[in-house]
Amino acid sequence: MADVAVRSVRRSVGIVMNDDWPGYSLDLFSYPAHYSGDLDCVFIPHGVIMDRTERLARNIMDDLGDHDIVVLCVLKGGYQFCADLVEGIKALSRNSDRTIPMRVHFIRLKSYLNDQSTEDLHILGAEDLSFLAGKNVLIVEAIVGTGKTMKTLLKHVEAFRPKMIKVAGLDREEKRETKKE
Repeated sequence: MADVAVRSVRRSVGIVMNDDWPGYSLDLFSYPAHYSGDLDCVFIPHGVIMDRTERLARNIMDDLGDHDIVVLCVLKGGYQFCADLVEGIKALSRNSDRTIPMRVHFIRLKSYLNDQSTEDLHILGAEDLSFLAGKNVLIVEAIVGTGKTMKTLLKHVEAFRPKMIKVAGLDREEKRETKKE
């Protein structure tokens, strides 16, 4: 295979796709007929996503093994990723001498009105997160875009004084707002 633009780099960076990556040809995959005509290519095959999710579960086990965690699943987009990640952690726990007791709590973020981003962030299901006090918190979000919403969520969660907060999600780095000083 020729030079592949999807590569795994340092642990903290994850998988990086170059802007000019053309994706994989649809001829390499099976997909539902109703998608025919709507798809041009596959950017990240399901197997790669599942392998990376398993690696992330291993990293979480390495970092947090034997410590209780509260998983905050950001609905709706983060549900499947969260379910796969939690299942990966459970599978590793079953096959290990270390276990991570987990509690999963669901929240929903609303920062859009129709299709326009707004300044206000409404966090549904997070009215009373006092049970986070002193806990290790893992926020699972499907896509972190500009980072504005995540920053607001982190500030809200920090107010409940958890022991530690980590975030797992797909990072759209090119959209990230940078702090200017």
